[in-house]
Amino acid sequence: MASKPPKGDPVQDAPQVAEAQHAAAGLPAIGHTLRMAQQQMGVRRTALTLLRVNQKDGFDCPGCAWPEPDHRHKAEFCENGAKAVAEEATLRRVTPDFFTAHPVADLATRSGYWLGQQGRLTHPMYLPEGGERYEPVSWERAFDIVAEEIAALDSPDESVFYTSGRTSNEAAFLYQLFARELGTNNLPDCSNMCHESSGSALTETIGIGKGSVLLEDLYKSDLIIVAGQNPGTNHPRMLSALEKAKNNGAKIITVNPLPEAGLERFKNPQTPQGMLKGTALTDLFLQIRLGGDQALFRLLNKLILETEGAVDKEFVREHTHGYEEFADAARAADWDDTLTATGLERDRIEEALRMILASKRTVVCWAMGLTQHKHAVPTIREVVNFLLLRGNIGRPGAGVCPVRGHSNVQGDRTMGIFERPAPAFLDALEKEFGFAPPRHHGLDVVRAIRALRDGEAKVFFAMGGNFVAASPDTEVTEAAMRKARLTVHVSTKLNRSHAVTGARALILPTLGRTERDLQGSGEQFVTVEDSMGMVHASRGRLEPAGKHLLSEPAIVCRLARRVLGSASHTPWEEFEKDYATVRDRIARVIPGFEDFNTKVAAHPGGFALPHAPRDERRFPTATGKANFTASPIEYPKLPQGRLLLQTLRSHDQYNTTIYGLDDRYRGIKNGRRVVLVNPQDAADLGLAEGTYADLVSEWQDGIERRAPGFRIVHYPTARGCAAAYYPETNVLVPLDATADTSNTPASKSVVVRLEQSALD
Repeated sequence: MASKPPKGDPVQDAPQVAEAQHAAAGLPAIGHTLRMAQQQMGVRRTALTLLRVNQKDGFDCPGCAWPEPDHRHKAEFCENGAKAVAEEATLRRVTPDFFTAHPVADLATRSGYWLGQQGRLTHPMYLPEGGERYEPVSWERAFDIVAEEIAALDSPDESVFYTSGRTSNEAAFLYQLFARELGTNNLPDCSNMCHESSGSALTETIGIGKGSVLLEDLYKSDLIIVAGQNPGTNHPRMLSALEKAKNNGAKIITVNPLPEAGLERFKNPQTPQGMLKGTALTDLFLQIRLGGDQALFRLLNKLILETEGAVDKEFVREHTHGYEEFADAARAADWDDTLTATGLERDRIEEALRMILASKRTVVCWAMGLTQHKHAVPTIREVVNFLLLRGNIGRPGAGVCPVRGHSNVQGDRTMGIFERPAPAFLDALEKEFGFAPPRHHGLDVVRAIRALRDGEAKVFFAMGGNFVAASPDTEVTEAAMRKARLTVHVSTKLNRSHAVTGARALILPTLGRTERDLQGSGEQFVTVEDSMGMVHASRGRLEPAGKHLLSEPAIVCRLARRVLGSASHTPWEEFEKDYATVRDRIARVIPGFEDFNTKVAAHPGGFALPHAPRDERRFPTATGKANFTASPIEYPKLPQGRLLLQTLRSHDQYNTTIYGLDDRYRGIKNGRRVVLVNPQDAADLGLAEGTYADLVSEWQDGIERRAPGFRIVHYPTARGCAAAYYPETNVLVPLDATADTSNTPASKSVVVRLEQSALD
């Protein structure tokens, strides 16, 4: 049977450390999955629920956005996906009595782990101005409160509407429609903090801000480069695809500052051979210094240019623009500068070149390790240059593969969740719904925090997520949120953002992916888009966690009716009653979704959205061709006695959701306040294993940002680099330290000094 939530917060500042592991999954993953699932759901509910995850007639995993193969196992889920499902389908409940016992001041002292372990929210809750506790509120009164605060604004642009990547296509489309009918493009989302750099670079260079490969392309590739990514923890089902590619003859180069167990060896729990021995995945490990990826790809491009016959001249001539300027910049790449930037040995780069030249079909996959640097966009541009040189876009088995995090984060952007919408999208919206949407750009995440801080935004509404914990510069973000007139969170579970509120606050409980959604016309389903542009249905089967829950589409429709009133001619009531009517409108507004309802019914495994570079080798850029670029080379410079810190996840974590206090693959148990430091760097800095240090970031504004009490763990990181878990270290990331062009927080290159902690 399911266990009760912890009453007290476990001690998190005394972690135990063992040897790191060198293989992922296998029997330990099965055992860990079943144990955590049974703690949350009990035995019977575990079996019924997990067997529906990622099935064609089931529900989409609320975890990562990795696509499903056409032929699916009965257990088409990974360890961390099962944890995500268990957290949502838990039998634990947070009722109004909980809030009576726990004032907001108490909740603010609790860890994110403790808050999340309490269970599912069951009632709408309201924190009145000057109140100490949340109290139950009717849905009608909740919508009235939002309407009151919005009506009191001087401009719709004083409101902010944030979106988490869990939100379905239908809910996201309705949400952006409501915001734009209200009169604002203030639609920040979690993409602003992760793959915004990918979208910025890819839109400029190939004309579409998405990856150009399908799952089958990985299986057909000769070479896969995995850069700045840890799929063993963040996208575990990707390991199955890499294993299949290896079995088909592909080679894999891993480019990362840390060795990661999942990329060393994968013990596939679906096969006896996998359980016993597993498959070695990485053929060449390039242990790169943080932020050195642009320099690496630039040098590789120079070496390709210098190799007779290596450039696909026909592709370059027919399909690209800007080659000569790029080639001049690439030829100027310097070996010594590159070795300094990357920390790599020359022979390792030369070995990588040999593998690249031997490949006719190359895929480059990446995640936050490339996107969260000041020079992230130039880095991804250089990756595109690398692929264009040898014609590796628009060819089967080749292309760009930014691996998205949350399960529908890409779909939300497709649906119009974007603070800088394309004019063509707004034109289509205006034609379909008969109102003039705002044309000026809105606020992204960083700019929204500044607006709240400066009193320029007064209402903050979040469709899912944990904005306070996910955002950079924690103290600044929390102070900004507390200046709001009203903060509203549509949530399934408690999190830190519910304890950091405006003058008034609402928690609106919503259905999860696992739950049955009954509306006026009958049972509904929603749709999602995965990381490779496949769109498919998601149907929950469990009874809702409480009778007072509303679905996300229903919340948006009722909110819109109350806030916009009779001035709106949008059929919000019809949309709430039948989601198929929402999909009919999506079909008329967004290219690729024509006959949406027909397609999603005819293709239960999903249908692929059109992608001109992949499908036609057509590049809808400003030049009409794929664009080579020639950005100046950048990499972080490290002052003497300092380390370059990257924030990352533990294995018992998904984004800001903390499932447990272990990081099994890295050998960390029962704690999260650890900092991984190369043993040689630790010796140079006098940091003994097991001692405690405060992490203090250094930024040009001169403000001290401190994360106290981190245990020193000697770990084989790249020299000069360190790593620690977020959200605990988000306090160290300055709000203004962002990527050029994309404005994504630079969480993977934070200059820190380590000072002796009071815990020692």
